[in-house]
Amino acid sequence: MILYSFRRCPWAMRARLALRYSECPVEIREVSLKAKPAELLALSPKGTVPVLSADEQVLDESLDIMRWALARHDPQDWLLRAAPEAAQGADALIARNDRDFKVQVNLYKYAERYPEHSREYYRAQAEVWLAELDERLAHRAYLFADHPSLADAALLPLMRQFAGVEPDWFASAPYPHLRGWLQGWLESALFKAVMAR
Repeated sequence: MILYSFRRCPWAMRARLALRYSECPVEIREVSLKAKPAELLALSPKGTVPVLSADEQVLDESLDIMRWALARHDPQDWLLRAAPEAAQGADALIARNDRDFKVQVNLYKYAERYPEHSREYYRAQAEVWLAELDERLAHRAYLFADHPSLADAALLPLMRQFAGVEPDWFASAPYPHLRGWLQGWLESALFKAVMAR
């Protein structure tokens, strides 16, 4: 099994999280996005990461890779099989993260490229999402259960990216539960393992 990855890419990050958690033996090949290897483009002509080549199949969407890994081994029930309603809620939350919050993070992080508004304006647009997640995390340690789920691992990389734009602001922002959740992930052995150089 080979995973084509880029260490700082949030989509590759969450694929690596699921593969590591599910104990899939995978060779990770770090890709230069400026000089993509021919073997990556042969597997997936769109040329984005992550791409997993495994069991004579190719998966080139991060969520597909995560679900594939969890179908093989999911010791803490990240897929929330024991709670189907929660699993549906998790899918909906991930969809909003990937559709809406992704755009907000890009506008906020690269505000100089979008001079129609200020960085503060873009940050304020995203705060509705931050407040919603903080409220959810006020009642439990993770987004849908007392243990991590697919949603936690899928949302983590973009939230890490958002928090890193203005770390001093994020450190004092009125979202203590979200900040604690993020910090817990960043300090976890699992996250440190997938981010090792």
